[in-house]
Amino acid sequence: MEQETVSGSAELRAEAASYRCSACHGDEDWGLGHPIRGRAKSRSLSAAPTLASTREFRRTRSLHGPCPVTTFGPKACVLQNPQTIMHIQDPASQRLTWNKSPKSVLVIKKIRDASLLQPFKELCVYLMEENNMIVYVEKKVLEDPAIVSDDRFGPVKRKFCTFREDYDDISNQIDLIICLGGDGTLLYASSLFQGSVPPVMAFHLGSLGFLTPFNFENFQSQVTQVIQGNAAVVLRSRLKVRVVKELRGKKVAVPNGISENGVLAAALDAEVGKQVMQYQVLNEVVIDRGPSSYLSNVDVYLDGHLITTVQGDGVIVSTPTGSTAYAAAAGASMIHPNVPAIMLTPICPHSLSFRPIVVPAGVELKIMLSPEARNTVWVSFDGRKRQEVRHGDSISITTSRYPLPSICVRDPVSDWFESLAQCLHWNVRKKQAHFAEDEEDAHEEDGAGRAGSQACGPAVCTRDGRT
Repeated sequence: MEQETVSGSAELRAEAASYRCSACHGDEDWGLGHPIRGRAKSRSLSAAPTLASTREFRRTRSLHGPCPVTTFGPKACVLQNPQTIMHIQDPASQRLTWNKSPKSVLVIKKIRDASLLQPFKELCVYLMEENNMIVYVEKKVLEDPAIVSDDRFGPVKRKFCTFREDYDDISNQIDLIICLGGDGTLLYASSLFQGSVPPVMAFHLGSLGFLTPFNFENFQSQVTQVIQGNAAVVLRSRLKVRVVKELRGKKVAVPNGISENGVLAAALDAEVGKQVMQYQVLNEVVIDRGPSSYLSNVDVYLDGHLITTVQGDGVIVSTPTGSTAYAAAAGASMIHPNVPAIMLTPICPHSLSFRPIVVPAGVELKIMLSPEARNTVWVSFDGRKRQEVRHGDSISITTSRYPLPSICVRDPVSDWFESLAQCLHWNVRKKQAHFAEDEEDAHEEDGAGRAGSQACGPAVCTRDGRT
């Protein structure tokens, strides 16, 4: 087989060259020396290659797949429109780099968890004393009685820069985010940045930890590697959500120019009497019937066209990252975070044929109460900012331009399957026992006997389908 392949190498090279795409494969060679499919060996962060040798870390083919051939038969092709061409970097080659050395880091700690106090102190001391970095923490973190009463931690505590959620904007002051806790700390970090998000390094110190791949035991070496720019990243897409509401005579509290929803002051259009709020969502937008005993009844539009009416407990609009959260519990498929998509999953629909669907990431979904709805619905964003949606209100959802760059331990594919196995126990089943030799021989003889009896004459099919 190898001799035949080598003899036809010239033909293979010519054919492969016609399928090469610089946008998908970069400077990748498609010669015989490189396999068509494959996967880079898993590497721990501490053993990751240096920036000068990142080529070794890449897969042999793009995670996006090959660019399709756009000629169909001898005369047909796709109309070329240069204005709509979008070049996307191969996710497998996305690695962290710094234009300048990071100087400020935001440490997010799970609140009211005594087990995290010691890791929090160790990390902060290491960042300040060993790396001479400015550490930002939320003000209520330092109000923990265990931290207040610790005199030895006092000198370090006085060096902290603090902020208050919904009041202080720190989006342009943070170079790196480090999370200590569970998946909720990553969701909280996302909510603090309504625009560009700094790289996020998440340590698994919570209950589930699907989105927090790092272990804290050897945090010094891992943090050092990240600060040096030696790490792979996965860009977790977020949803840009725009909520338009009737004012209905209520005043909106705007402390220090930031509204109570956690974003910049809501845009109030006096002419049409609307209040506009925007959110960046990492996991999902959930619309549910709230405390009402009636079915929720909402219309779903896709790019301005009504596609369906949801009658049930509600509907989930999620990112690929959110596909392993509430959507998975509601029966949706789990999607790798590098897949550009938006998921629409009904919650207990009163219909046997309403299955979850996946739509392209670039569409805009709009959800409104149906005119026939008997009650209002409630909406939440990553489980927060829960509010009521009434007739005349609308929720517009599309993919955000600002993803969350999550730092990987190894690479996006290995980390994701590791989380599926360790956190969700995906496809865990007791192995089927193999046949013993005598049993296998008996089954083979039995199968041969049945085959011989069937070969004795043609099968007769009756009108009711039985043979």
